[in-house]
Amino acid sequence: MNSDLPKVLHKLAGAPLLAHAVRAGQFLDPEKVVVVTGHGAAAVEREVETFAPDAICVRQTEQNGTAHAVDQARAVLDGFDGDVIILYGDTPFITGDTLERMIAARSTGASVVVLGFEAQDPGRYGRLVTGADGLDRIVEAKDSSPEELSITLCNSGVIAANRATLFDLIARVNNNNASGEYYLTDIVGLARQDGLQCEVVTCPEAETLGINTRQELAQAETLYQTQARTAALEDGVSLSDPASTYFAYDTVIGRDAIIGPNVVFGLDVTVESGAEIRAFSHLEGCHVAQGAIVGPFARLRPGAEIGESARVGNFVEVKNATLDEGAKVNHLSYIGDAHVGAAANVGAGTITCNYDGVMKHRTEIGANAFIGSDTLLVAPVHVGAEAMTASGTVVTEDIPDGALAIGRARQENKAGFARKLMQMLKAKKLRKMQ
Repeated sequence: MNSDLPKVLHKLAGAPLLAHAVRAGQFLDPEKVVVVTGHGAAAVEREVETFAPDAICVRQTEQNGTAHAVDQARAVLDGFDGDVIILYGDTPFITGDTLERMIAARSTGASVVVLGFEAQDPGRYGRLVTGADGLDRIVEAKDSSPEELSITLCNSGVIAANRATLFDLIARVNNNNASGEYYLTDIVGLARQDGLQCEVVTCPEAETLGINTRQELAQAETLYQTQARTAALEDGVSLSDPASTYFAYDTVIGRDAIIGPNVVFGLDVTVESGAEIRAFSHLEGCHVAQGAIVGPFARLRPGAEIGESARVGNFVEVKNATLDEGAKVNHLSYIGDAHVGAAANVGAGTITCNYDGVMKHRTEIGANAFIGSDTLLVAPVHVGAEAMTASGTVVTEDIPDGALAIGRARQENKAGFARKLMQMLKAKKLRKMQ
């Protein structure tokens, strides 16, 4: 990857590659999730805490192969009586359905189940050598004979086995191979020596895509977005221009929602049925209720809650704020750390001044309030229900229900002064040019 960042922390659809692999495993509702860390272990462990706080992290301090990596989980799984599925942090497209099929194969009597795929170009992949009784062995490409290299059924690396069986087999793996490493794939041959049944479950090659370079990461992003767009359309979401809509790995959009062109979803966004997100909007960490309209050119930041039939218009930013049902913020405004009551109207150029340089403060705007254009609401401040502010007002004190606040300098008209001023300025400019 040519990066200081550990490979599994590079992001796909807004989330680390590792988060995708963990999510696939969580589809099975496992009793435990164990993450084996190596390069950049501390950084990986910090990130795991953010998306899988119940996961257990163990370190592989020396990188001696895949069997050695899995063996680091032996102690934390001691006493566990069940199946273990081994996934890879740089392989983000494995699906929960595929893992369910592997578990089903285990339940029919296979002691070890390996996920395989038919490769268009087998190249460096390990080959799955099968026979009449199922899977006989896995051979790494560098250790394969010419006959074995002709096999197109390849190993994804994903394995399911009973915990006790898995670690008994790993204990017998040696490093007598071209790389001098302990290969997890060797457990298949050892299992067959013990008379145990081994089987292959297959999936499409694209599902096993591993990420090792920036180019592969970019290709994976394209693949993910294509899949996400297709899924959204099939679920009844209207995408005006699918190719310019970008989803995060946890985006949720309800049926009959309308998404305009050039919309970008960050993490943790839910858009309910019937809502509309117009062109060139960016959303992250927010919830948009049914019937609401957002954009065009709007930004919803974390903590934004947009109520039913509310409106967030062009060049409006909302952060950590709630707009109740029917509230409108239609133009050129910043609403941060605030609550806007039902059917309130916030005029163009309104700013909630929420930050004093040290602390954040909240603004409360009551139901049916009317905030005049270019109002500055200096938090903490409360605007009552059905209250109003005059355009250009700087609000520094609470406004009672139904009251009108005017907080601006009184206008004074100086007769003829504009013409005199312009003449004076033009004469001054002319003197400078001479």
